[in-house]
Amino acid sequence: MSTGLLSAMMAAAKRSAEERERCTGAAVLEAASLRAPRGADFKARLAGAGISIIAECKSRSPSRGIIRHPYDPGAIARGYAAAGAAAISVLTEPTCFDGSLQHLSAVRDHVDVPVLRKDFISTSFQISEARAAGADAVLLIVAGLGNRTLVRLIADAEQEGLAALVEVHTKEELVQALGAGADVIGVNSRNLKTLAVDLHVLDELVLGVPSGVTAVAESGLRTASDLRRLSDAGYDAFLIGERFMTASDPGEALAGLLAEAQHTVTG
Repeated sequence: MSTGLLSAMMAAAKRSAEERERCTGAAVLEAASLRAPRGADFKARLAGAGISIIAECKSRSPSRGIIRHPYDPGAIARGYAAAGAAAISVLTEPTCFDGSLQHLSAVRDHVDVPVLRKDFISTSFQISEARAAGADAVLLIVAGLGNRTLVRLIADAEQEGLAALVEVHTKEELVQALGAGADVIGVNSRNLKTLAVDLHVLDELVLGVPSGVTAVAESGLRTASDLRRLSDAGYDAFLIGERFMTASDPGEALAGLLAEAQHTVTG
């Protein structure tokens, strides 16, 4: 996804959210008030001992096109939870990822582990929507947000009881995220301009993540040796999607990777 496309997607998501807020804002806020998000649990599970994996539910991606059909996020999430996922990420963006908030709600209905809403979030209403749908955390992409907006959204998430996974791609974005108060940093190894994955980015940026801030490695992670090396480098958790979504049984794929990674780390 190019930076130009990211800007376009952020703008489109914002316009759509503003329209939904005009039409259903009061109902969403009421539904959100009935939920009790577990943002603190999300953070604690990522920072726990051993290999922590955020397993992702998505049916499509800009780099691969359709990757899973048919797509049943609730059933996939059940498999992930049984396999030991620390948290589950759900794509809710409709244009590039064929996602929806209904997918997140379905996951919430089927599992008790923390759930992350992954979308192009730039408004406070989207955070309220996430809470109403059952999310415990939201993704905030530094490359698509101004500094004042990022600071506000991190504060809004905290006020709503949600954790914020703040995604960075460069050293400059990492500095911005930390300055905005982020305490969970996701380092994405996928270049926004070329969509290519460079795992060396993960090694480089983790050096700038201070003690006490949870570091999450994202994109291009496929093997237990990847997880071991990056765990040794300082990462607390790993967000993995396509590797599982292309498997015949995503939960079984997660269980196998976790078993191998845990054995490699402790063996």
